[in-house]
Amino acid sequence: MTSVDSTQIQLVRRPTGWPSAEDFRTATVSYGELTPGQVRVRNEFISVDPYMRGRMNDAKSYVPPFELGETMTGGAIGRVVESTDDDVPVGAVVLHQLGWRDIAQDDAEKFRVVPELPGAPLSLYLGVLGLTGLTAYVGLTRIAPVRQGDTVFISGAAGAVGTAAGQVARLLGAARVIGSAGSPEKVDLLTTKYGYDAAFNYKDAPVAEQLAAAAPQGIDVYFDNVGADHLEAALGTLNRDGRVAMCGAIAAYNSDEPVPGPKNMVKIIQQGLSLRGFTLGDHMDLAPEFNQRMAQWFGQGKIAYDETVVDGIDHAVDAFLDMMRGANTGKMVVRTA
Repeated sequence: MTSVDSTQIQLVRRPTGWPSAEDFRTATVSYGELTPGQVRVRNEFISVDPYMRGRMNDAKSYVPPFELGETMTGGAIGRVVESTDDDVPVGAVVLHQLGWRDIAQDDAEKFRVVPELPGAPLSLYLGVLGLTGLTAYVGLTRIAPVRQGDTVFISGAAGAVGTAAGQVARLLGAARVIGSAGSPEKVDLLTTKYGYDAAFNYKDAPVAEQLAAAAPQGIDVYFDNVGADHLEAALGTLNRDGRVAMCGAIAAYNSDEPVPGPKNMVKIIQQGLSLRGFTLGDHMDLAPEFNQRMAQWFGQGKIAYDETVVDGIDHAVDAFLDMMRGANTGKMVVRTA
């Protein structure tokens, strides 16, 4: 066994408003020889996700903030290149949370061996087959359950979670699925590839007007990735006993000032609405059920996907910043191998 150098991305300054490249640095970290029970993994793909922006703030949240001067973490998938643990052998494909680096080394228990699926790139374990898909599934089965015949609205629909959520909603029995996105190309993709019945560009006109036109009979479920004007529009359109899964609030992530809340909160009372926020860590008990159903749907050819792939660990920050600006379609990943 040998020592090795790993290229890693570290946070050196907490962003105010939109992050910039100057908030990060690229560092070389040396790993020594493995100790008993450890493995060394050459990452093939790492994930960049909106929630990571919140971890760059020094604020209490559902996950600890990134430490300044330390390598950031996040989803990653790779292959074991050295091992001292028989349960995680050399050559195994492993999923883990030691992203933002090209080589990871730690105790074997930090890595989960996953099978290679025919016809599926490993990066899908960071997207529709992984936590991204699970997020959509949890939101639409436990948080705001989709019922047969429902009309479902999904904001940020062309992103990683949104593209998964639209398909999951349909597979769970939704009769009509509506999405919002930020460009004509993404709107077209939603209706031609992902099975959305209607979609609109939120930049074209007020969201409330466009949603009302797309859902003249109202909506029953809203999967919220955006907040702000999208949440306000949904509250004004939800039918009696409507349900809202509050997954993200990307409209507020990079704001210097607090983003005003919806002006029509009284609708929650008038319509008997249920709004529930969630983070995935509280619902991991649904993972086995999701893995089984998603593997079946994927194997039956019922799941479409898009990925935006950026090459090189040195471009991980660029990928993150582009993702925050909506430059990705589907899941944004960085190919490090």
